Amino acid sequence: MVYAQRFLEKVRAHNEAEIHLIVTTQARAVIAHELGPRADLSRLVHRTYAPDDFMAPICSGSFATEGMVIIPCSMKTLAGLACGYTDNLLLRAADVTLKEKRRLLIVPRETPLGPVHLENMAKLAGWGAQIMPACPGFYHLPKNLDDLIDHFVLRVMDVFGLEGPVKRWGDRTPE
Repeated sequence: MVYAQRFLEKVRAHNEAEIHLIVTTQARAVIAHELGPRADLSRLVHRTYAPDDFMAPICSGSFATEGMVIIPCSMKTLAGLACGYTDNLLLRAADVTLKEKRRLLIVPRETPLGPVHLENMAKLAGWGAQIMPACPGFYHLPKNLDDLIDHFVLRVMDVFGLEGPVKRWGDRTPE
């Protein structure tokens, strides 16, 4: 969840992008566990939706977006999306993103990956989703955990063309 929190913080700080957030019931529990019981990601976004709000505008292909990031993505969500099982708003919005051929970036949460996980990822990649496991890079010479988290999050932003201070390969100057 630290990746989700940092992603929202960085997008908000460096861009004018309008951010919509869906937090599933299971994700709320994980947020409380990993970020603390008082963690509130809704303060970082323009609009938050309940996971059962099928009247939300993001359910419709007529709601224009640049795309969607599922960060982190559980294997349950990945499987639901790969099977077209849209029983919550997160899955419905992701399904709409795919059918409208908009960018869908999935940051899987599980490790190690089993055959069914890999099969579902391959299926979604074949449909146009991008899969970006949270693998830290070291070429930017991180000094601490925050450097690793920031670098990964800035790479996610890069996929969407969002501004952020990304240290590129070969760049050895301080940020």
